[in-house]
Amino acid sequence: MDHRDIVVIAASRGGIPVLKALVAQLDPKLPVALCIVLHIGRHPSLLPELLSRWGPLKATHAAHGEVLQTGRIYVAPPDRHMVLRDGYLFLLDTATENFARPAADPLFRSAAREYRTRVVGVVLSGDLDDGAAGLAAIRARGGYGVVQDPDDCEAPSMPRSALAAAGADAVAKIGDLPQALHAAVRGAKREENLMTTRPDLDREAQIGESGLVTPQDLDEIGERSALTCPSCNGALWRMCDDHPLRYRCHTGHAFSALSLEEAGAQSTEDAIWGAIRAVHERMIFARERQQWAQRAGREEEVAIEQARIDENQKLADLLRNAVGTAIQGRATEDIEVQP
Repeated sequence: MDHRDIVVIAASRGGIPVLKALVAQLDPKLPVALCIVLHIGRHPSLLPELLSRWGPLKATHAAHGEVLQTGRIYVAPPDRHMVLRDGYLFLLDTATENFARPAADPLFRSAAREYRTRVVGVVLSGDLDDGAAGLAAIRARGGYGVVQDPDDCEAPSMPRSALAAAGADAVAKIGDLPQALHAAVRGAKREENLMTTRPDLDREAQIGESGLVTPQDLDEIGERSALTCPSCNGALWRMCDDHPLRYRCHTGHAFSALSLEEAGAQSTEDAIWGAIRAVHERMIFARERQQWAQRAGREEEVAIEQARIDENQKLADLLRNAVGTAIQGRATEDIEVQP
């Protein structure tokens, strides 16, 4: 196997200590370019400075249009997707994917499209499923996949989702990740990957990087679904390639299944709390009417308002129980996600 020289890494909650352990043991002469996405949103980030301090390679936030060089670590800056194209790094302000910007999937897809068998994709600790579709794209194009052992993660959901969607060529605990990465770069043999006939991958990468697209563009790679985008309320297209199952809208938002499920669960919880607020306001209004009736000496109306208060209290109790059930269901789903 030829040398692999492009390494793309996804991390979220619990990922910083893993990145520290990984870069600390990197061979300073390793002829690779490392590109890292950490879910930081719009928040300022000192990650490049920390990585430079922890390991032998210089780390910086990527600059738009910068030439990709080996022996360097590039970190996606706050609130920008980082992608690779024609040997350059580009920063995009397109829509969030899996509720994140920067997100791992745009970087991984672009690396798979541009560098194919030269890519090593690495998925570390994190919540939900960003990186799963991206790692599947890398492995489908002949790249190598490394996943942190979910049992070794503070947040195992991202690694579990990646394993379920793409499998891996190596699964490693924190202490073994540097060795696994060195082996991957130096040509370790890939595991068999049965999901290699996926013609829409490159087209999806182009669509994902272009921002707003027409419905006809999405018709090329997906089927219109009955679901709506939780970010903009537009129609969602279900991608024809379902490794993993994922969705896109024409404004650019994209979701793998677990992220979309999380959005639906949050929307349901928000709706229930909205109903609780409305019921509570009815109770407040009924009490005010009841107090007015008491001052006016209208005992029959006092009793009527009390009945309304009692009925609304029962409804509020039912809704609060529903909130508890929804929260417990989300916690159970987090536990039960398995590769």
